Amino acid sequence: MRITPITDLNLPDLRDYSQLTDVALRRVLEPDGGLYLAESPKVIRRAIAAGHVPRSILLQEKWLADIEPDLAPFPDVPVFVGTSDVLEELTGFHMHRGALASMHRPPLATVADTIANAHRIVVLEDIVDHTNVGAIFRAVAGIGADAVLIGPRCADPLYRRSVRVSMGCVLQVPWTRMPDWSSSIAEVKTAGFHVVALALDDNAVMLDDFSQNAPDKVALCLGAEGDGLSPRALRSADTTIIIPMLHGVDSLNVASASAVALWELRRR
Repeated sequence: MRITPITDLNLPDLRDYSQLTDVALRRVLEPDGGLYLAESPKVIRRAIAAGHVPRSILLQEKWLADIEPDLAPFPDVPVFVGTSDVLEELTGFHMHRGALASMHRPPLATVADTIANAHRIVVLEDIVDHTNVGAIFRAVAGIGADAVLIGPRCADPLYRRSVRVSMGCVLQVPWTRMPDWSSSIAEVKTAGFHVVALALDDNAVMLDDFSQNAPDKVALCLGAEGDGLSPRALRSADTTIIIPMLHGVDSLNVASASAVALWELRRR
């Protein structure tokens, strides 16, 4: 490995890791700069297994042996090593997960290529919380949907918190960002998907009733925290469904709702 002890926090190559708690600063590099950050040896391992290429690694010396086998194909990638205090001063937080990697973003696939062999997909409209995005990707991977499409204003699945909450599942689930809602949903329908909106609506069908005879291809649409799906998204749906609730509770958090709906709509 190309190990570089950190002696100067102002090195240009350390800019990827500088003050990671500053969201405005992160947006300069992610995604506009073509990078994202993978946190922890496990997530870095998943990123490399998915074919992603690291630009550099940042860690404490005690984690070198753990990550060395994964970096064997990348002998020229710099590995910056520092003490816990130095790394906290650089990043702005305590790196208790051991390692960070600055990764090159792979090019996004087209909508058509992303859903080409899929039967269950999830479509996210304007979900802005990175935790929710990460949790939805974990549900998608664990319960068995095939791909995710995200709207133009949806939070970045490769943002550090999304990757961490998903346990790296955003690196293994096929996904892409839709250029716009209308044309992309039209493309989904042309591919044979029945578009389902999960929303509070007086005319909605109960999820368990719909699942009894669910079509072979289903696109499950989930909307923003609080407001839910927009009127535009609801108009584009073939069916609106609702999760039956008890005790006066009208809905679940969007990530929890995604897991419930995906389980009920899974291909049996």
